[in-house]
Amino acid sequence: MRDWQPTGIDTSVPSVARVYDAILGGKDNFAVDRAIADETLRVLPGARIGAQAHRAMMGRGVRFLAEQGIDQFLDLGSGLPSGENTHEIAQSVNPKARVAYVDNDPIVLAHGRALLADNPFTKVATADLRDPADVLSRPEVADLLDFSRPIALLMLGVVHHLGDAEDPNAVVAAYRDAVAPGSYLYLTHFCASGPEAAAMEQLMLRSLGSGRFRTVEEIEAFFDGFDLVEPGVVPLVAWRPAEPIADPLPPYQRVSWGGIGKLRRTTPA
Repeated sequence: MRDWQPTGIDTSVPSVARVYDAILGGKDNFAVDRAIADETLRVLPGARIGAQAHRAMMGRGVRFLAEQGIDQFLDLGSGLPSGENTHEIAQSVNPKARVAYVDNDPIVLAHGRALLADNPFTKVATADLRDPADVLSRPEVADLLDFSRPIALLMLGVVHHLGDAEDPNAVVAAYRDAVAPGSYLYLTHFCASGPEAAAMEQLMLRSLGSGRFRTVEEIEAFFDGFDLVEPGVVPLVAWRPAEPIADPLPPYQRVSWGGIGKLRRTTPA
């Protein structure tokens, strides 16, 4: 089947969101994205199961946050719709939960507008999370969310696409400093967990130009100012699993770690 040709999008350049969609077996991707997805599955057999585990943890985490009374979500680097999405999970707990999606891929905007056309409590903006001031000033964010009340910051599978030179800790801290005490950070990140992770990092840096695998200690540092919710920063399948997990975990279940933290105090600007 020929790829559909969206207006104004260079389909010869891979997209992080579309490669992830291809790994999950989705249809919103192009040949260049599928080539990288196929190579990922060769380098890390089981990567599709790992990606599915990421989606499953997303659901568990969002449901947890909604059950804590959080009714505002800022989903940064949200990616393409796939199965249950943040707003669907949050609004299954609280139908009036508000969700602002932010992604720099224009295809995400197109899909989001179609998906959310009749949902007044959910908006989507095309912006770059590396520019917090711009993101936070977008009407889709500023007019939908009340920053005087707790907000859940979702940074799922995106901070590892920020290189060290882009100071990802400062980016995360800027969003932290914009939200009220009692807010939460929900963050997942590629982890330098072994030789398979190292091979994946080389593939991603070569093919996408991004994808830093950081140590557990480096991932935990993004939660500065937050109290980690049990069980802390762990492999995704080990975060409050719905069913027993393998011991030891296979390599494809150890490349992504994450956690949730609650903001405990007002941090300096």
